Amino acid sequence: MLKELPAVCDRGTKKASNGYKYSWNGFKLHLDVDDNSIPVSVILTSASMHDSQAAIPLALLTQKRVLNLYDVMDSAYDADLIKEHSRSLGHIPIVDNNPRRGEKIEFDPAKSIRYNIRTTVERANARLKDEFGARMVKVKGALKVFAHLMFGIIALAADQMLKLAQ
Repeated sequence: MLKELPAVCDRGTKKASNGYKYSWNGFKLHLDVDDNSIPVSVILTSASMHDSQAAIPLALLTQKRVLNLYDVMDSAYDADLIKEHSRSLGHIPIVDNNPRRGEKIEFDPAKSIRYNIRTTVERANARLKDEFGARMVKVKGALKVFAHLMFGIIALAADQMLKLAQ
């Protein structure tokens, strides 16, 4: 599955939380973390690839490394195929409803509490960019970019584990 994902340098575009679109040239790092923001699995793809396309390969990588019970994802991953795959792994998918698919459906209270843990991946991504060099990568080529980012991932993982040990 990983070989089928595009991994060439191209242009990506995202809509920020303030509603504005921003674009960049390069790649996109897809990150799966545990409840403590410790990276478990990482995939590098083309910047133009939609996040949901990495969900199943990332879940399969994570399944080989840790035992998890939930797959917590934002509304970009609201697809029946992704939810079915999560269930096939014995997980409970907690995926925010995307309003494009109709009316917004709220979580029940237990899932709502569990969904709030999703912010750990946002914090991990922010720390990776702000503290561990992922915002401005100055190398060319997917292999070199991935190596550069993996040094940041290793440092982030070590830092998070040290915080847990304190």
